[in-house]
Amino acid sequence: MILVKSQRERTRFLRFATVGAIGAVIDFIVFNILLSLGLIVKLAGALSFVAAVSSNFTWNRLWTYPDSRSKSARRQMVQFLIVSVLGLSIRLVMLAITVEPFTNLFENFGGALPISPETLGPNLALGLAIAMVMVWNFFVNRYWTYNDVE
Repeated sequence: MILVKSQRERTRFLRFATVGAIGAVIDFIVFNILLSLGLIVKLAGALSFVAAVSSNFTWNRLWTYPDSRSKSARRQMVQFLIVSVLGLSIRLVMLAITVEPFTNLFENFGGALPISPETLGPNLALGLAIAMVMVWNFFVNRYWTYNDVE
């Protein structure tokens, strides 16, 4: 029985990660569009996060946790949003701490890179932040938002 439960949790994590990867693509696309329009990194990061979270909630409810129906969608959405906002706080702190050092790192390459340091630095910072927040989101959502599944 433990093996079955463990396999079920591995499947859920892989689905959650797949949904998260799709959300990350949405996140990066929106983030870079907003940066190209002149928004500051923190605002672009916050808005792209909202776009990704909307997609992630929908797909996690429908695909990752289809057996989670004892709670209303509204309640789960509120819980998912709370977890995501806390994740956003982690993300914004990480962006604030890492964008400048990563950008400076890429500036040391001179003109050898095909993409500017001003693009690479924020994107590397965002990628690191997404990875850290995904781990947070999975565990907190699994044991709070979707705690009604076996």
